[in-house]
Amino acid sequence: MEKAEWSCLKDVKIIDLSQLLPGPHATTLLMQLGAEVVKVEQPGTGDTSRQLGAAVFAQFNRGKRALALDLKSAQGKADFLALVRGADAVVEGFRPGVLRRLGLDYAALSAVNPAIVLCSISGFGQDGPYADHAGHDLNYLALAGYWSVPAQVEDKVSRPRTRVSDYAASGYAALALAVAVMSARRHGRGQHLDVSIHDAILSWTAHGAWAARAHADKPLDAPSVLPDNDLFATRDGRWLALGILENKFWLALGEALGAAHPALHDPRFATRAGRMRYKEEVHAMLKGIFLGGTLAEWEAAFAGRDLPFSPVLEAQALFDDPHVQARGMIRSLPEEKGIALRFPVKFSLGLPDSGMEVPPLGGT
Repeated sequence: MEKAEWSCLKDVKIIDLSQLLPGPHATTLLMQLGAEVVKVEQPGTGDTSRQLGAAVFAQFNRGKRALALDLKSAQGKADFLALVRGADAVVEGFRPGVLRRLGLDYAALSAVNPAIVLCSISGFGQDGPYADHAGHDLNYLALAGYWSVPAQVEDKVSRPRTRVSDYAASGYAALALAVAVMSARRHGRGQHLDVSIHDAILSWTAHGAWAARAHADKPLDAPSVLPDNDLFATRDGRWLALGILENKFWLALGEALGAAHPALHDPRFATRAGRMRYKEEVHAMLKGIFLGGTLAEWEAAFAGRDLPFSPVLEAQALFDDPHVQARGMIRSLPEEKGIALRFPVKFSLGLPDSGMEVPPLGGT
């Protein structure tokens, strides 16, 4: 990767001991911003994501250098500490206590490099009653109250389609690492970052869950339940998203469909307060309206109108979408071997693309 000369990360070196999503995604973000990332894996098995398929591993590790070290052996530990001497940060995703048992905890790392930053990403953090508990994304969401916040008139518990808590933690880890490395370079003193995936998603869910307590007996009354801000099925089995919040958009919906559906002009529904008072009636009306047409018909009906309407895109349509193509977020790999994503922020000074190579187990 040709480094962006303006980036404060252009000469930062990070050792990545982590596996699966949170740690590798965090280090990928920093790599895209100019850092060099060396991925250290267990010989023979490597990152668990390798067992989930080549595309899964590549998604979070493309562009990194790879090295296989047995951290349980004396030679492996010595080689690892030699890497630490010339690095800015180490990222690990073991359960609390594992690095200490290996003799490679923060005290051991800082003994050879006082400026080293150790970022430990774990499910529940380095302390607390759940610290040693096993967990994955669904567990952290469940224990952080993700499903405690009423969200729909016809509410239901269903799993998210992406690893929400893992991505939340990886973003916080990357931000904290950038700040800690900058601080260490200025003051010569590193630190230990304790990133809890549960803490990360709790920071997203806590406010909504706090407010939801007042509506525990009648979830439908919660202000987070908007009858006109929801997903609606269409006649052809597809779905659309209607994101009405401001009242001007309700009026625009009435202008678009009111001739055929006069109930949209009911004075009881003319204000946000009125629609909240008659949530079930408003939602049932919209549900019936949208079931009366195909998704294509609704796209035609709303074309050119200032409405927060979107088709729920299926996978092929997503990659054919003109806005997705115009923004250039996605890089296609040769021979249809998958995709690579660019960093999701555009810098006016430019940000070079990261490397496309996927490191083999054992090194490049």
